[in-house]
Order: sequence, then structure tokens, then C-alpha cells
Amino acid sequence: MNQSVQNYPGLAGGGALAADRNRVLRNTYWLLALSMVPTVLGAWIGVQTGIARAMSPGIGLMVFLVGAFGFMFAIEKFKNSAAGVPMLLGFTFFMGLMLSRLISVVLATSGPGVIMMAFGGTAAIFLTMASLSSVIKRDLGNMGKFLTIGAIMLFVALLANFFLQSPALMIVLAVLGMGIFSAFILYDLRRVRDGDETNYITATLGVYLSIYNVFQFMLALLGIGGSSDD
Repeated sequence: MNQSVQNYPGLAGGGALAADRNRVLRNTYWLLALSMVPTVLGAWIGVQTGIARAMSPGIGLMVFLVGAFGFMFAIEKFKNSAAGVPMLLGFTFFMGLMLSRLISVVLATSGPGVIMMAFGGTAAIFLTMASLSSVIKRDLGNMGKFLTIGAIMLFVALLANFFLQSPALMIVLAVLGMGIFSAFILYDLRRVRDGDETNYITATLGVYLSIYNVFQFMLALLGIGGSSDD
């Protein structure tokens, strides 16, 4: 075996590269699972205390934008240090806290069943995209710029609807958002498998944000449907 490796040095290099990719992917999955704990804790505290609902919609939006982008900047800055993981977990707690506003509304109008449906649907989408990322062989590199453009346009439309408050437009945006961020899960996981993303903290951040958005849009969509049936 050692003789074979000596005769084919590229084989050893390829094996080491594959091992590195598998390590990053494994760490990403572990950290992603861990990040759900502070998210759930933050959402529970937010629902129990009503801290997110106590803020006006405008103040809540400002706190969310400043907090989210501030955390993401800090995570990228410390992604190669020991502070990276605690920073990411703090971010997921904050995101759970901010999500509690929507959860509280859905609980009041549609009940906990809708939240469980959204959770199950999001889990199914993640498992589907993760499975696809392991079997698709084509290069998805060009997919990123189109998804980014789509996400920016979606964000602008959501800001517009923040003032318009149109339920019909919100349904359309929720469906589009679920599609865009489901594709982002596939894209980000594929980048790890291809070796284009070598930092598991950055990889976890990207996949987490996509899962968070898929859940949020699905919850909004089911919540609108559930409240309209009452």
C-alpha cells in the first residue's frame, strides 16, 4: 500500500483533500445542529417575555438589521479564532429572539400545530437539499450570483411590503423566499463538498441563515393560510 502511494503521489494528496472536505462538512453539520439549541431558547424566551412584540414594527426592524449584520460581521472577523463558535451561537440566540415576534402572532392566530408543520416542512427541505448536494455532480458555481440577486430583490420587495402590508404580496414573497433559500442550502453545502468553502463556521452561518429563512417564510405562509380559515 505504501509503495502504491509512493508511485502515485496524487493519490495521497487527493485522499487528504477529500478528508479535509469531509471534516469541514462534518463540523458544519455538528455546529448547525448545536446552533438550533440557542435558537429555540431565544424563541422561547422571546415568546414568554414578549420582548420582541413590545417593540414597534419599525424599531423591531432596525434592531434586527443592526443586530444581525453586526453579528455576521463579527463572526466573519473571528471565524478563525476560538471566539468564532460562541459568536455564532450568540447570533443564533439573537435570531431566535427576533423570530419570537412571528411565532407569537402565529400562536395567537393559528395555534402550535402550524409551527410544528413549518418545522417539519423545513426539516424535509433541508434533508432533501443535503441529499441532493451529495449526488449532484455538476458545477453549481454560477448558481450563487443568481441566488444573491434574487435574495436582494426579495429583500427590497419585503421592505416595500413592510409599508404596503399586502397579504397577497406576502404570500407570493413567502413562496419565492422558500424557493430561493432552499436553493441556497443546496448551493452552500455543495461548495463545502467541492472544497470551495473550507471554514466550517462560515459554512454553518450560510446554511443556518437559509434554514432560518425557509422556516420563517413557511411559518408566515402557513400562518396567513391558517388565520384566513378562522
